Amino acid sequence: MKNTKKLQLAYKGYVKNVVDGIEDVQMRYEEAQREIFNVIEHHEVEQDHKLLVRMFRISSYWLSEWKYRVLIKGEKNAMGLKQAQKVVFYQCMVRHIYKDRYPNMMLNHYSFKLNIVALIHFSMYGWKKEEDVFFDFIEKYLGENIMRANDDNRHVWYLLELYLRSSDKTLFGVNQNIHTRVRSKLAEKGLDHDIIPEELGIYSEVLDRWNTPDLDEITQLIGKMSEYHSVLAAELGQSLEFGDFRYTFYPHEILFLLHVRKRIGLPNPEHFDDFLMNSPEANIEIQDPEPYPDQDPILQMVDGYYRKNYPEYIPNKYGKLFE
Repeated sequence: MKNTKKLQLAYKGYVKNVVDGIEDVQMRYEEAQREIFNVIEHHEVEQDHKLLVRMFRISSYWLSEWKYRVLIKGEKNAMGLKQAQKVVFYQCMVRHIYKDRYPNMMLNHYSFKLNIVALIHFSMYGWKKEEDVFFDFIEKYLGENIMRANDDNRHVWYLLELYLRSSDKTLFGVNQNIHTRVRSKLAEKGLDHDIIPEELGIYSEVLDRWNTPDLDEITQLIGKMSEYHSVLAAELGQSLEFGDFRYTFYPHEILFLLHVRKRIGLPNPEHFDDFLMNSPEANIEIQDPEPYPDQDPILQMVDGYYRKNYPEYIPNKYGKLFE
């Protein structure tokens, strides 16, 4: 059961972290810009993996910018969040370039969780073309060195399964119990799989009833999800599912459920009484469809470099993206 006082103290620490870190994140973004420009300007092909390594600083900058505008300035738009998730997409596309050159490379700030979170947001934003490209990538490379999937976060596997069920897609031939299917497939291939959860707790209940027409039932399930998220969010700074400062008080797993239900005409609660679902991040405004964000100049530079120098770069197959 959540400790309300502890949760509120964690929230204060979460907001303070945004304020205290904004200048440092800006500085690192500018450093990345200089380093990326130098690699591209001098065409340092043997060093161009640095472009991938530095991309995380772009997403960190935009995530920090989003949080500052939402938590501190009281805005409700998702612009910076869209930019951060767009970077995650390109990190995958760029990793593909190095999958053979550096088969054992350490993936800088890699997270399967961030990949799935970006995918479901593309769905929420109505970015169909980019969503399909991203899903095809995940489907093709899941478990390989550029799409490692040994992830212990229950809500990530719930998000992936809800995405599959609501979009009529499959992975490894299934759209149910995807966590156990992936765990089994990775084990067969001798790939890391040991921390993938064997059960999903409250998320299994939600997946069984995600499309119920009963408003009271879905309201109760959302309440359980919020309770689970809140308990872990209160442990801010710990290596727990929602305690890592990134999306601690952003209940994206609930917002995605509300989105897919709304999309097929099912009723959703009109208001919530708990702390988490009344947080500023929970109440950002997402249009249908959501406009693409302006091009980040560093990301645009990186994309242009790979399009020009690597015919196998996946976006080359699809022409312009995010436009």
